[in-house]
Amino acid sequence: MGKKRRNFLIQYVSLALGAIVFLGSGLTKAAAYGAELAAVSTEQEVITEESCYSERTDEEVERTLLNRQLTDFSVRLFQQTLKNDGNTLISPYSIVSALSMTANGASGNTLSKMEEVLGVSSEELKEYLYAMEAGFASDEEKALLTANSLWLKEEDSLQFQPDFLKTAKEWYDAEAASVPMDAATLQRINHWVNEKTDGMIPEILDEIPKDAVMYLINALAFHGAWEEEYPESAVSKGTFTREDGSTQEADMMYSEESAYLEDEGAFGFLKNYKNGKYAFAALLPDEGTTVEEYVKSLTGERLYQVLSNVQSESIDAAIPCFQAEYSIELSDSLKELGMEEAFSPKDADFSKMCVSEKGNIYIGRVLHKTYIDVNPKGTEAAAATAVEMLEECALEPVPMKIIHLDRPFVYFLIDLESGFPLFMGTVHTLES
Repeated sequence: MGKKRRNFLIQYVSLALGAIVFLGSGLTKAAAYGAELAAVSTEQEVITEESCYSERTDEEVERTLLNRQLTDFSVRLFQQTLKNDGNTLISPYSIVSALSMTANGASGNTLSKMEEVLGVSSEELKEYLYAMEAGFASDEEKALLTANSLWLKEEDSLQFQPDFLKTAKEWYDAEAASVPMDAATLQRINHWVNEKTDGMIPEILDEIPKDAVMYLINALAFHGAWEEEYPESAVSKGTFTREDGSTQEADMMYSEESAYLEDEGAFGFLKNYKNGKYAFAALLPDEGTTVEEYVKSLTGERLYQVLSNVQSESIDAAIPCFQAEYSIELSDSLKELGMEEAFSPKDADFSKMCVSEKGNIYIGRVLHKTYIDVNPKGTEAAAATAVEMLEECALEPVPMKIIHLDRPFVYFLIDLESGFPLFMGTVHTLES
C-alpha cells in the first residue's frame, strides 16, 4: 500500500463525524474488541457479531436489533440531507430523541407512519433512549451531556395531555414550560439551547411563527479527549486534496492505529476517546469514488456490519484538524422518507400530545443544527433539534382577492341602513 493511501487524508464521511454521538455510543464494544485484539494478537483477525452472540443476554440482543434499525434510519436520513458541494453534519441521536418525544404524542396512522420511518415502535424507542442516557450518565468522563425540553404556548385553549407530560418527564427528563410565543420566549429558548450545548450552538430558532403552539427540543454536547492526545511533534502541515483536484493546506495529526475498517468501496479506522466508551470512525472512499457516491451506496445494515467487524491491522493514520457547522430544516427529508402525515394540518393526529380548542396540531418544521471541532486534544461537538408544532386555523383561510382601482370602474355612495344608492357613477379618466 503506497504512502499516499496509508496516510488517510480524510475526505470525511459525515455519517461517522456528524453522527458521532449515535454511532460512538453504539461502537463501545466494537472499539473495545479492537483494543483487545491489538493487545493479544499481531495476526489479522476479524471480530464478527456472531462470535459474540453466545455471550449476550436477550436484552443485549434486542438492543443490537434496535441499533441496526436506527442505523438504517440514520443512513437513509443522511442520504436525504447529503450535500454534494459542501460538508454535511447531522446528529441522528439528537434527531431521533426529538422525534421520539414527538411520537409519544402521536396516535393512529400518524404514529404508525412515524414508527415505520424510524424503524422501531415508539415504546421500544423510548426504552432504548432511556438506556442510552443511563449509559451516558455512567461514563466517568461525562463526555456526553444531553437535555430535553417542551415549550407550550401559554393559552387557555391549549393544555398538555397528562400522560404525554408524565412520559416526557419520566423517560426523557424533559423540562416543561407554558410560555407566551413572543420575542422574549424566542430569546429564552435560544438561551436554553446555547447553555445545554456549552455555547457551541448559540441559537436554534430564527423566529416563532404566529401559529406555533409547541416546541420539543433536544440538545447535546460532546467533549471527548483522545485516549492518547497528539503531541506537538505528531502535528504538521500537510495537503488536503478536494474532489475537484484543488488543494488546501491542513494541520494533519499523525498516529499509529490498530482498529481497521473495510467496506465495499471504502476503508478506514476507529480511534478511541478516553475510557474507550466513544470512538471517532472515518471511512475513506476508494480512489475514483466520490464521498456522495459512496454514501448514496450505503445501507444501514452494511454500515452496521462495517462498524461491528473491526480488524486488527497496523495503520499509519492521519486526521486533519477541522471544524464544521451545519444547519438544516428536515421537513422535506422526513416527508420523503414517508412521514408526510405528521406534517399535514388536516391529517396529523397528535391528540395524545395536547388538547387544542382552536384547530388540529401538526409538525411545522424540524430544525437541526450541529457543530464539531476535531483537534489534537480531542473532539468537541454539539447538536440541537427542535420539532415545531403548529395549530391549524379553525376556518380554512380564504384566498385574498386583489382589487386595485387602477382602470375604469363603477362606484356608488350608499346608505348602509337602507342600501339605497345616494350616488352612482363611473370613472373612465382621472380629472384633476
